[in-house]
Amino acid sequence: MIAPPKLLTDPFIQSPTPDSVRVVWFTEFLGKEHIVNYGNDLSHQVLAQTTKLSRVREDQKSRVGKQIEDAQIYKKPSIRNVWRHEAQVTNLIPNQKVNYCVTSIQEDGQTVTSSVFTLSPAPKPGTPLKILLTSDHQIKPMVAANLQKVIETVGQVDAVWFAGDLVNIPDRASEWFDDNRGNAFFPCLQGCGHYVMEHENLKTIYSGGEIIQNAPMFTCIGNHEIMGRYGRKGSITQEFNDTIPREVALQLYGNDNESSNLNHETLKHKTSKNKALKNNSFNTDTYEEIFTLPESETGGKTYYAVSFGDIRLIVLYVTNMWRFPNAENGKKGKYEEPTADLKQPENWGYGQHIYEPISEGSTQHNWLIEELKSTEFKQAKYKVVMFHHPPHTLGDNIVPPYTDPIQIIERDRQNNIRKVSYEYPQNADYIIRDVIPLLESHGVQLVFYGHSHLWNRFVSPSGMHFLETSNVGNSYGAAYGKKQRKNLPPGDRKKYSENYIANGDPYGLEPTIPTIKPFLDESKQPLPYISSNDITVFSIFETATATVSSYYFDTRKSGTPAIKFDEFRLVG
Repeated sequence: MIAPPKLLTDPFIQSPTPDSVRVVWFTEFLGKEHIVNYGNDLSHQVLAQTTKLSRVREDQKSRVGKQIEDAQIYKKPSIRNVWRHEAQVTNLIPNQKVNYCVTSIQEDGQTVTSSVFTLSPAPKPGTPLKILLTSDHQIKPMVAANLQKVIETVGQVDAVWFAGDLVNIPDRASEWFDDNRGNAFFPCLQGCGHYVMEHENLKTIYSGGEIIQNAPMFTCIGNHEIMGRYGRKGSITQEFNDTIPREVALQLYGNDNESSNLNHETLKHKTSKNKALKNNSFNTDTYEEIFTLPESETGGKTYYAVSFGDIRLIVLYVTNMWRFPNAENGKKGKYEEPTADLKQPENWGYGQHIYEPISEGSTQHNWLIEELKSTEFKQAKYKVVMFHHPPHTLGDNIVPPYTDPIQIIERDRQNNIRKVSYEYPQNADYIIRDVIPLLESHGVQLVFYGHSHLWNRFVSPSGMHFLETSNVGNSYGAAYGKKQRKNLPPGDRKKYSENYIANGDPYGLEPTIPTIKPFLDESKQPLPYISSNDITVFSIFETATATVSSYYFDTRKSGTPAIKFDEFRLVG
């Protein structure tokens, strides 16, 4: 008996304009026709264009189908066939919702049709909106519970802002579509998850929320959207960790036949699609193939700006490679290279290197300056910037500073390399030095980011707000009170201690205590953060009242409501 066809995802909304919107969905079959039906009676129809994802695979660590332990089925990285279907629905009227569904027809004529959802074009200025702010899902334990509570608490949102780290390993297909633990990216955001949480022998199943079928999502690149050198390693996880800077790739591989066309000019322009350069350094191909996003002339989908109702949202490409605090057991370190690799520069990690420059004079920084001068930005009621790496946080991942690693090579008397280390001067932090003053001077009201897997927020002396709301599990704690960061350099490096701040925000801002219901420490003093593997947090921006509200939910108590614990207003 032939199994009936099924969609790999529900359809979801992308890239709305004043009179159109894109509808995207995925299947595991090419099919012969893919259709969007829309209108109140679904009588209108548009055909979709189909493309195949070029890099998604499964491997030993995949949890998909019958593979519930390492390497049960997949012994090495194996290509997975996934097709993407996209149609543009046009001639829409702002602020009017329209029913839609999608149908995919297999080569043998069998059809599968989605449920009916609603779509609409970009909202007009003045439209009251509710926007979900989220980050760092990475198929973590509390994602499904978090998104389910969003819908239960505030109902359908009008958009999602996602501050990076959507999945854990971007080329592992099952993390996007059908991880058998029930918490893959699309199922959780579409209310199709099935994640089991257990507390005191009581099991609760969370399904996520039906969100992106009806609301567009705007995303930015985090470190987990980036894959390393293609095909050099025996697992997708190892490949993910095998990134090197573009400049190093040019030095190491520039004379190879495959890479003979690499030159410094290609390094200067983000729009370069040089496959050899990406294969030998890093790439965001899967991320860019999955999503249809607004695009900038110089950054494409990697950094862009978009108007949505009363908001001008600027999305930046601000992330670097996360490395281990030490280089023990062959790990690539933030501060040192493994001893075993000292004679093999092609195996070095090159520290916590930055993927896309944002320093003054860079292409992205110049683009940002022009965007801040634009009419669209100046006339927007709400001016928001989103990127991944934290400018201010109590979390671990703000150390070391966000700057290019300074490589220090120590040699013995025979000129043999005996140590390779990296330093990161705090006064050269590009976010603090080159970006934040620019945003302050142009009236940005909110900077939204993730990366450290906690909730905390700050306010600058000028009144600009900073919000990190990325607590969906696997929290690394907060460097507050007597707690210190774990990302500090190993050993005795006291002479560099001013660069690696163990406690609090390294750049001097005091965290803001939640305004409604903060958690208390052992001395009954209010805490300025939430960092938990049981309690999850989400935030909602409501444009009608200019408020950003944050809610927490104890996943061990499934029948209880989410609690609003903080609220602040954006003042123009």
